[in-house]
Amino acid sequence: MNLIRFALRKPISILVLVAGLFFFGIGAIKDIKVDILPKMNLPVIYIAHPFGGYTPDQMEAYFAKNYVNVLPFSNGIKSVETKNIQGLMIMKLTYYEGTNMAQAAAELSALSNRIQAAFPPGTQPPFIIRFDASSLPIGQLVLSSKIRSNNELQDLANVYVRASFTAIPGLLSPAPFGGSPRTIEVNVDPDLLRSHNMTPDQIVDAIRLNNQTAPSGNVRMGDKNYITPTNNTIKEVKDFEQIPLFKGGVQNLKLGDVASVKDGADITAGYALVNGKRSVYISIAKAGDASTWDVVQKLKKELPKIQSTLPEDVNITYEFDQSVYVINSVKSLITEGIIGAVLTGLMVLLFLGDRRAALIVIMTIPISIISGVLFLKLFGQTINLMSLSGLALAIGILVDESTVTIENIHQHLDMGKPKALAIWDACQEIALPKLLILLCILAVFAPAFTMVGIPGALFLPLALAIGFSMVISFLLSQTFVPVMANWMMKGHEKHAHGPEITDDEAEFNDCGLTPESEQNLIGQKKEMVEREDFNNDGKVSGFERFRNRFMRTLDRLFVHKKITTVTYLVGATLLAIVFINFIGKDVFPRTNSSQFQLRMRATDGTRLERTEEQARIVLKELEKMVGKDHIGITSVYVGQHPSLFSINPIYLFMAGSHEAVFQVSLKDYHEDMDDFKDEFRARLKKQLPDTKLSFEPIELTDKVLSQGSPTPIEIRVAGKDKKRNELYATEIVNKLKAISYFRDVQIGQPIHYPAMNIDIDRTRAAELGVDMNDISRSLVASTSSSRYTEKNNWVDEKAGLSYSVQVQVPLNKMKSKTDIGEIPVLKNSLRPVLSDVAKITPGFVSGENDNLGAMPYITVTANIYKTDLGTASKDVSKTISSLGELPRGLFITPIGLSTVLTETLSSLQTGLLVAVFVIFLMLAANFQSFKVSLVILTTVPAVVLGALLMLTITGSTLNLQSYMGIIMSVGVSIANAVLLVTNAEQLRKINGNALESAREAAALRLRPIIMTSVAMIAGMLPMAIGHGEGGDQVSPLGRAVIGGLLFSTFAVLLILPQIFAWAQEKTSTQSVSLDPEDEESIHYISSISKSKAGK
Repeated sequence: MNLIRFALRKPISILVLVAGLFFFGIGAIKDIKVDILPKMNLPVIYIAHPFGGYTPDQMEAYFAKNYVNVLPFSNGIKSVETKNIQGLMIMKLTYYEGTNMAQAAAELSALSNRIQAAFPPGTQPPFIIRFDASSLPIGQLVLSSKIRSNNELQDLANVYVRASFTAIPGLLSPAPFGGSPRTIEVNVDPDLLRSHNMTPDQIVDAIRLNNQTAPSGNVRMGDKNYITPTNNTIKEVKDFEQIPLFKGGVQNLKLGDVASVKDGADITAGYALVNGKRSVYISIAKAGDASTWDVVQKLKKELPKIQSTLPEDVNITYEFDQSVYVINSVKSLITEGIIGAVLTGLMVLLFLGDRRAALIVIMTIPISIISGVLFLKLFGQTINLMSLSGLALAIGILVDESTVTIENIHQHLDMGKPKALAIWDACQEIALPKLLILLCILAVFAPAFTMVGIPGALFLPLALAIGFSMVISFLLSQTFVPVMANWMMKGHEKHAHGPEITDDEAEFNDCGLTPESEQNLIGQKKEMVEREDFNNDGKVSGFERFRNRFMRTLDRLFVHKKITTVTYLVGATLLAIVFINFIGKDVFPRTNSSQFQLRMRATDGTRLERTEEQARIVLKELEKMVGKDHIGITSVYVGQHPSLFSINPIYLFMAGSHEAVFQVSLKDYHEDMDDFKDEFRARLKKQLPDTKLSFEPIELTDKVLSQGSPTPIEIRVAGKDKKRNELYATEIVNKLKAISYFRDVQIGQPIHYPAMNIDIDRTRAAELGVDMNDISRSLVASTSSSRYTEKNNWVDEKAGLSYSVQVQVPLNKMKSKTDIGEIPVLKNSLRPVLSDVAKITPGFVSGENDNLGAMPYITVTANIYKTDLGTASKDVSKTISSLGELPRGLFITPIGLSTVLTETLSSLQTGLLVAVFVIFLMLAANFQSFKVSLVILTTVPAVVLGALLMLTITGSTLNLQSYMGIIMSVGVSIANAVLLVTNAEQLRKINGNALESAREAAALRLRPIIMTSVAMIAGMLPMAIGHGEGGDQVSPLGRAVIGGLLFSTFAVLLILPQIFAWAQEKTSTQSVSLDPEDEESIHYISSISKSKAGK
C-alpha cells in the first residue's frame, strides 16, 4: 500500500527511478559477458602425461597405476578415469561438488612431482589442466597454402600465430592440429650402416658428442669484458653431415656417408584435411571467466595483424564459429520480444478497447527485460543460451502483472469512480494477491538454488533471469503503471453500472475504503456480474455475450459439482501419469543442426596413409550425396597427435592411426539430419564394408551434456579380467544391434591392435655380448626416433628457436619382418643382428587400455535413430538385465548422457514437488486455511496434463526446456487461481454462500484471467513455432507453456469454482484467529474490548 501511495504522491520520483533502471540497464547490455553456456564450474581436472614410444600396457603399468596409488592422498576425488594409448596417458579426475578446485589442482601438482621418482628414467612432468565447458573449442583458426607443406604451416602456426594470442584477453589454445613439430632429421640408411659394421645407436652417440649445449664464459682483457661463446652446437643443418664417425683407426667416415640430414619434421602421426586439402588448424578456446563473444570478436579483429606476420602465400580464416549461436539467440529474443509485446498489446486492446492502456502494458516489457539484464550482470551472470531462454520465457509472463492492474482499473472506472480514485482502489485491492502471485511464481524456481551438477548450472541462470524480470515487473505494476494510468488513461464518462462516486464521497483509511464504502463496493461488484455491457452502437458487446454463455455453462456445472470435481481430479491425474510414462524423454531438445561430427574407424592398426585414403572416400561420398554447393566446410583429422602435443588429445581424442574425425558444416541444407545420417551410413557401408562409423556431438551444448561420452548411449563393462570384459561387451553389441533404432553399435576401444612381438633371448644375447640397452637403443632409433632415448637440440639462430635433432630409419626402409630382423645391435660389428638374439612374431595387443581407478574397462557405444533417449535407456537397462547374474567382480553400467538424463529429470521432478509444497505453505499462511490452499493446487494436474498433451501432439519430448515450461505454467496457473479464489473467499465471508461467491468471483475474474492467459500464449507463440536459428532448442519450452495454460485456464474458470463451492460449502465465515479481542474470531469476547476501550 505504501509503495502505491508513494508512487502516486511522488510520480516524478518514479519516472526518475524507471529512467535510471533503463539507462543503467542499457549500459549493462553493452558490458555484460556473452557466452554460449553458463559458468558450469564442473569439478574436473585432466592430467596428460606423455612418454614417447611406450605401449598402452606400459603407460598403464608405469604411469596410470602409479597415479591411482597416490591419488587417495588428494581430498575430494570422486572418480578417476584413465585412457592409455601408445606414448600417452590421459587421466580425468572428477571431484565432488563444492571442492576447492584451486586447492585440488595445487595438491595434484605436488603429488605428481612427488611421484616422479616412481616413473621411468627421463620422464618429464605432466600437464595438469582444468577442463570443462568453458574450455571446449569455440572455433578453428585454419591455415592453408598452395605451396607449403603441413609441417611448414605447423611451425608458422606454433611460432607466430599462437604467439599473437597474448594480445587477446581470455583466449586459450592448444598446439596446432595437422602437422608435425619441426625437427632436424638424421635419416639413416640401414644398408650403409651394415656395410660399415655400425648400429643406429653409434650415430646417436656421435651426434651427442659433436652437438652439445654449453654455457659461455667471460674474459676480461684490457678495458673490455668479452663473452666466450663456442661452436659446441652446430650452426648450419648441412654441417651435421660433417660429423666424424670414428671406427677403429679409420677417421675419415662422416655422418653424411651413412645418413642424410635435413631440416624437416617429426615422424608424421596425423594429418588435418580442410575441404579435402592438407592444412593446419588451431582450436580456439576461452578462459573460464572470459566472454565467448568478446574473445571471438577480438580474434577476428586481430586476424589482419596476424595475417601480416605470415608469408603472403599463407591464408588464415576462422571457421566453425560457435559464438553465432548466442547472437542468433539474442536476435531471436529481440524478435520474439517485439512480436510478443505487440500481440500482448493487441490482446489488451481487444478486451479493453483502450489503446492507451495497451501502450502502458507494452512499455513495461522492455523496461523489465532490460532491468533483468542489469541485475544478471550485478550477480555475476552472463548472457547465454539459458539466461536468454529465461528472458524469452519472461516476456510471456511479464504482462500478467501490468495486465491485471490495468484490467482492475477499468473495473473500478466502470463503477463510476473518478479516475484517481479508481486507480488507487484498483491498485490497493489487488496489491496483496499480486504479491502472493509473484511469490508463487518465484517459488517454482526456488529449487534451482539447491540443484547441483549440470542441471543446477543450467537451471540457475534461467531462474534468475525470470526472477529478476518478474520482480521488476511487479514493482512497475505497483508504481509505474498507476502513475502512467493517471496521466494517459481517460475516465469513463458514462456510469451505467452503478452510482457515480465523487471525490467527496470517497472516504479513505490506511487500508483503502471505509467499511461503508467497502460494502458499497461489494454491491457494485455483484451488480457488475449481472450487468449487460453495451457497445457504442447500443448492442451487447461480444465479450458480454461470451460472459453470459460462460455463466450459463458454469451454472449447469454447479448442479453436478461433486461429480465434475471427482471426474476432473481422477481423470486429469491418471492421464497425466499415463502421458508422463509414455512421452519421450531427452536431456535437451534434439536439433536438426546442419553441422555434424563423424568418427571413422578403419581396421585396428591401419596405417595412416590408408586411413587418409578412406577419409577421402568419405568426403567424396558426402559431396555426391548433398552436392558441392551445400558443403560449407569440412575439417578432418586423421591419425594420432604428435606425442609432444599431449594436451591436444584432451580436445580431440584419437586412439591410433586407424581413426579419422570429420567435422562438417552444411549450408542451405534443410533435410532431416537423422535421415541424412542413415543414408550416409548405408552409402559408406557399400564403399567401406570393414570400416566402423559413429556420429558424435559437435555442438557445445551436446558436448557438455554428454560429459565426454562420444555417443548418446555408452555402456561401461568393467572388471579385472580383460578377456571377460570383451566377451560381455561383444554380447551387448550383438543384443543392441538386434534393436531396430540403434545405430553405430561398436566397442569403443581398439582391443586387437596388430603388433610385431620381439621376444629377446637373454641368454643368447649375453653369449653374443649384447645387453638390453644395446638392443632397445638400436631398435628405438630404427623403428621410431632417437629423441625417445637421447635428447639433442639444434638452434636456428635466424629465428632464435631450438629444435630437436633425431636419428631415425626412414619408414620406407623398414617394411618387412626381415628388415626388422636385420637391425644391427652391437657396435662396430656386422653381427649379431636382432634376429640372432630375438624371435619376431606377428600378434595382437590392446591399442588402448582404459581404467576406472585400477579397474580395467571397455565401452560399448551406440547412436539412436529417431528415438528419444529415455526409451533407448530403458532398452539398454533391459539388455543389461538379460545378461543374467554377472560374475563376481564384473560391473556393467550405462554412463554418459543416460546418467545425465536420470540426474536431470530426477532433480526437476524433485524441484517441482518442492515448489508445489512451498506454494502450498505460502497459500496456507495467506488464507489461514489449508483447505483453500489445496483448492488452489487442484489446478496443477490440468497444467501437467495440458503441457504433456501439447508436447505429444507436436512431437516434442520431456526435456530440460519443456520441464521449464511446465514449471512456469504451474506458477501462472496458480496465479490465476489465486486471483479467483481470493475474490471468492472475500465474497463468501460477507455473504456466507460459497457457491454464489464462486460464481460471482468467476464472472468478475473472467476477463483478467483470459486476458493474461491469452496474452502469455500470444507471447509464447513465436518461441513455440521455433522459427529461426536455434528455434528448435527452445520451442518445447513455449509449447509446454501454451499447453499448460490452455488446460489450466479451462480448469481455473470452470472446474475451480466447482471445487471451491464444494470444499467451502459448510466452512464457517469466522476467522481461525484465537485472539479473544479479534472481532472476526470465534473466540471474540466483546466485554474485554469494551473494558479496554473504557480504560
